[in-house]
Amino acid sequence: MGKFNTLMRWFSTAGQDLPDGLPDVAREYLEATSMPPSWVDWGEMERARLFFIDNNVHISTALSFASMPACYVIPHVAKLLAATHALDYPSRRMAETGQFTVYLMRPDAFETGSRFIPAAQKVRLLHASIRHHLRQENRWDVANLGTPICQEDMIGGQVAFSLMVLDAMHRLGIHMSNEGADAFYYAWRVVGAMLGCSLDHMPKDLEEARLFSDLYLSRHMGPSEEGVRLTRQLIDLYEEVVPGTVFDPVVPAMIRYLIGDTAADWLDVPRSPLWDSAIRTAPAFLGVLETLEDNSPFAAWALDRLGHFTSVFELSALTRGRVMQYAIPEQLKNEYGVTSAKPRLDRWAPPPLTPTL
Repeated sequence: MGKFNTLMRWFSTAGQDLPDGLPDVAREYLEATSMPPSWVDWGEMERARLFFIDNNVHISTALSFASMPACYVIPHVAKLLAATHALDYPSRRMAETGQFTVYLMRPDAFETGSRFIPAAQKVRLLHASIRHHLRQENRWDVANLGTPICQEDMIGGQVAFSLMVLDAMHRLGIHMSNEGADAFYYAWRVVGAMLGCSLDHMPKDLEEARLFSDLYLSRHMGPSEEGVRLTRQLIDLYEEVVPGTVFDPVVPAMIRYLIGDTAADWLDVPRSPLWDSAIRTAPAFLGVLETLEDNSPFAAWALDRLGHFTSVFELSALTRGRVMQYAIPEQLKNEYGVTSAKPRLDRWAPPPLTPTL
């Protein structure tokens, strides 16, 4: 375990020379996973980057207040987080998720010197290590809970960080094009493949992702002690970030609005009649800002900068300033013949819920 942790700390950028004395199995793994899948459409990845630049603060909000609580409402996933001690460090988990997304959306994500590929390699290696040690140490009831971090749960995570983010943004009234939404999902499908998700089972598009999500959640959603504790720590974390106490109820109100009352009640998300009602005006307010952004280059620039600095502040607060330099790419180039414009007539709408569920 000591060598594993040393390797995890040492290996941080793509193209680094591997150290002498590295076990053959580790060397083979790092070399085999050092390249993105051969089928990657780089034009689609560029569209995903532009979508991220346009929506970085909204994506961060959706990850924090929708995707993560959606993971907590899966009891065996919450138990897994508890078993691996992640339960005690929610800020670290949130910061790692945010930083991973930033690395993915950099223009050099797949080039020598980038931090994304090593980050993906570490996550996949960490998953394998957790599977091994939980079973070897008899700390996981495989008969009742299944294999830890199995294919179903890995794909569930991929869907949570893609489709559920888009769902939350749509609920907040964010304007998104079909092209942008499809590209964002595509990028996370590439991530899923690099983390070991089976291409034969991973949803190919947003419509298939909806079907998988509905089946997965209907099979596994429910209350758990660990889910309640995780959610309480998440709320406490963000209430610390927001100055003062007047606006503290905004955090649980946002979670409740984005995941719905049933899931929120399972997670013991506090109710606040005033703020639960007030938060429902967010789509109208954000819709005005989105309209300004669509029609005014200056407003678009100002809101992009505000989103950038908000995301910087959030990551810095989560890690007490110990994250690596946060750099949202500003290269809005036409290298792939794409543009950051968000056509109002091509506005994305979520795939419908599965009727039988």
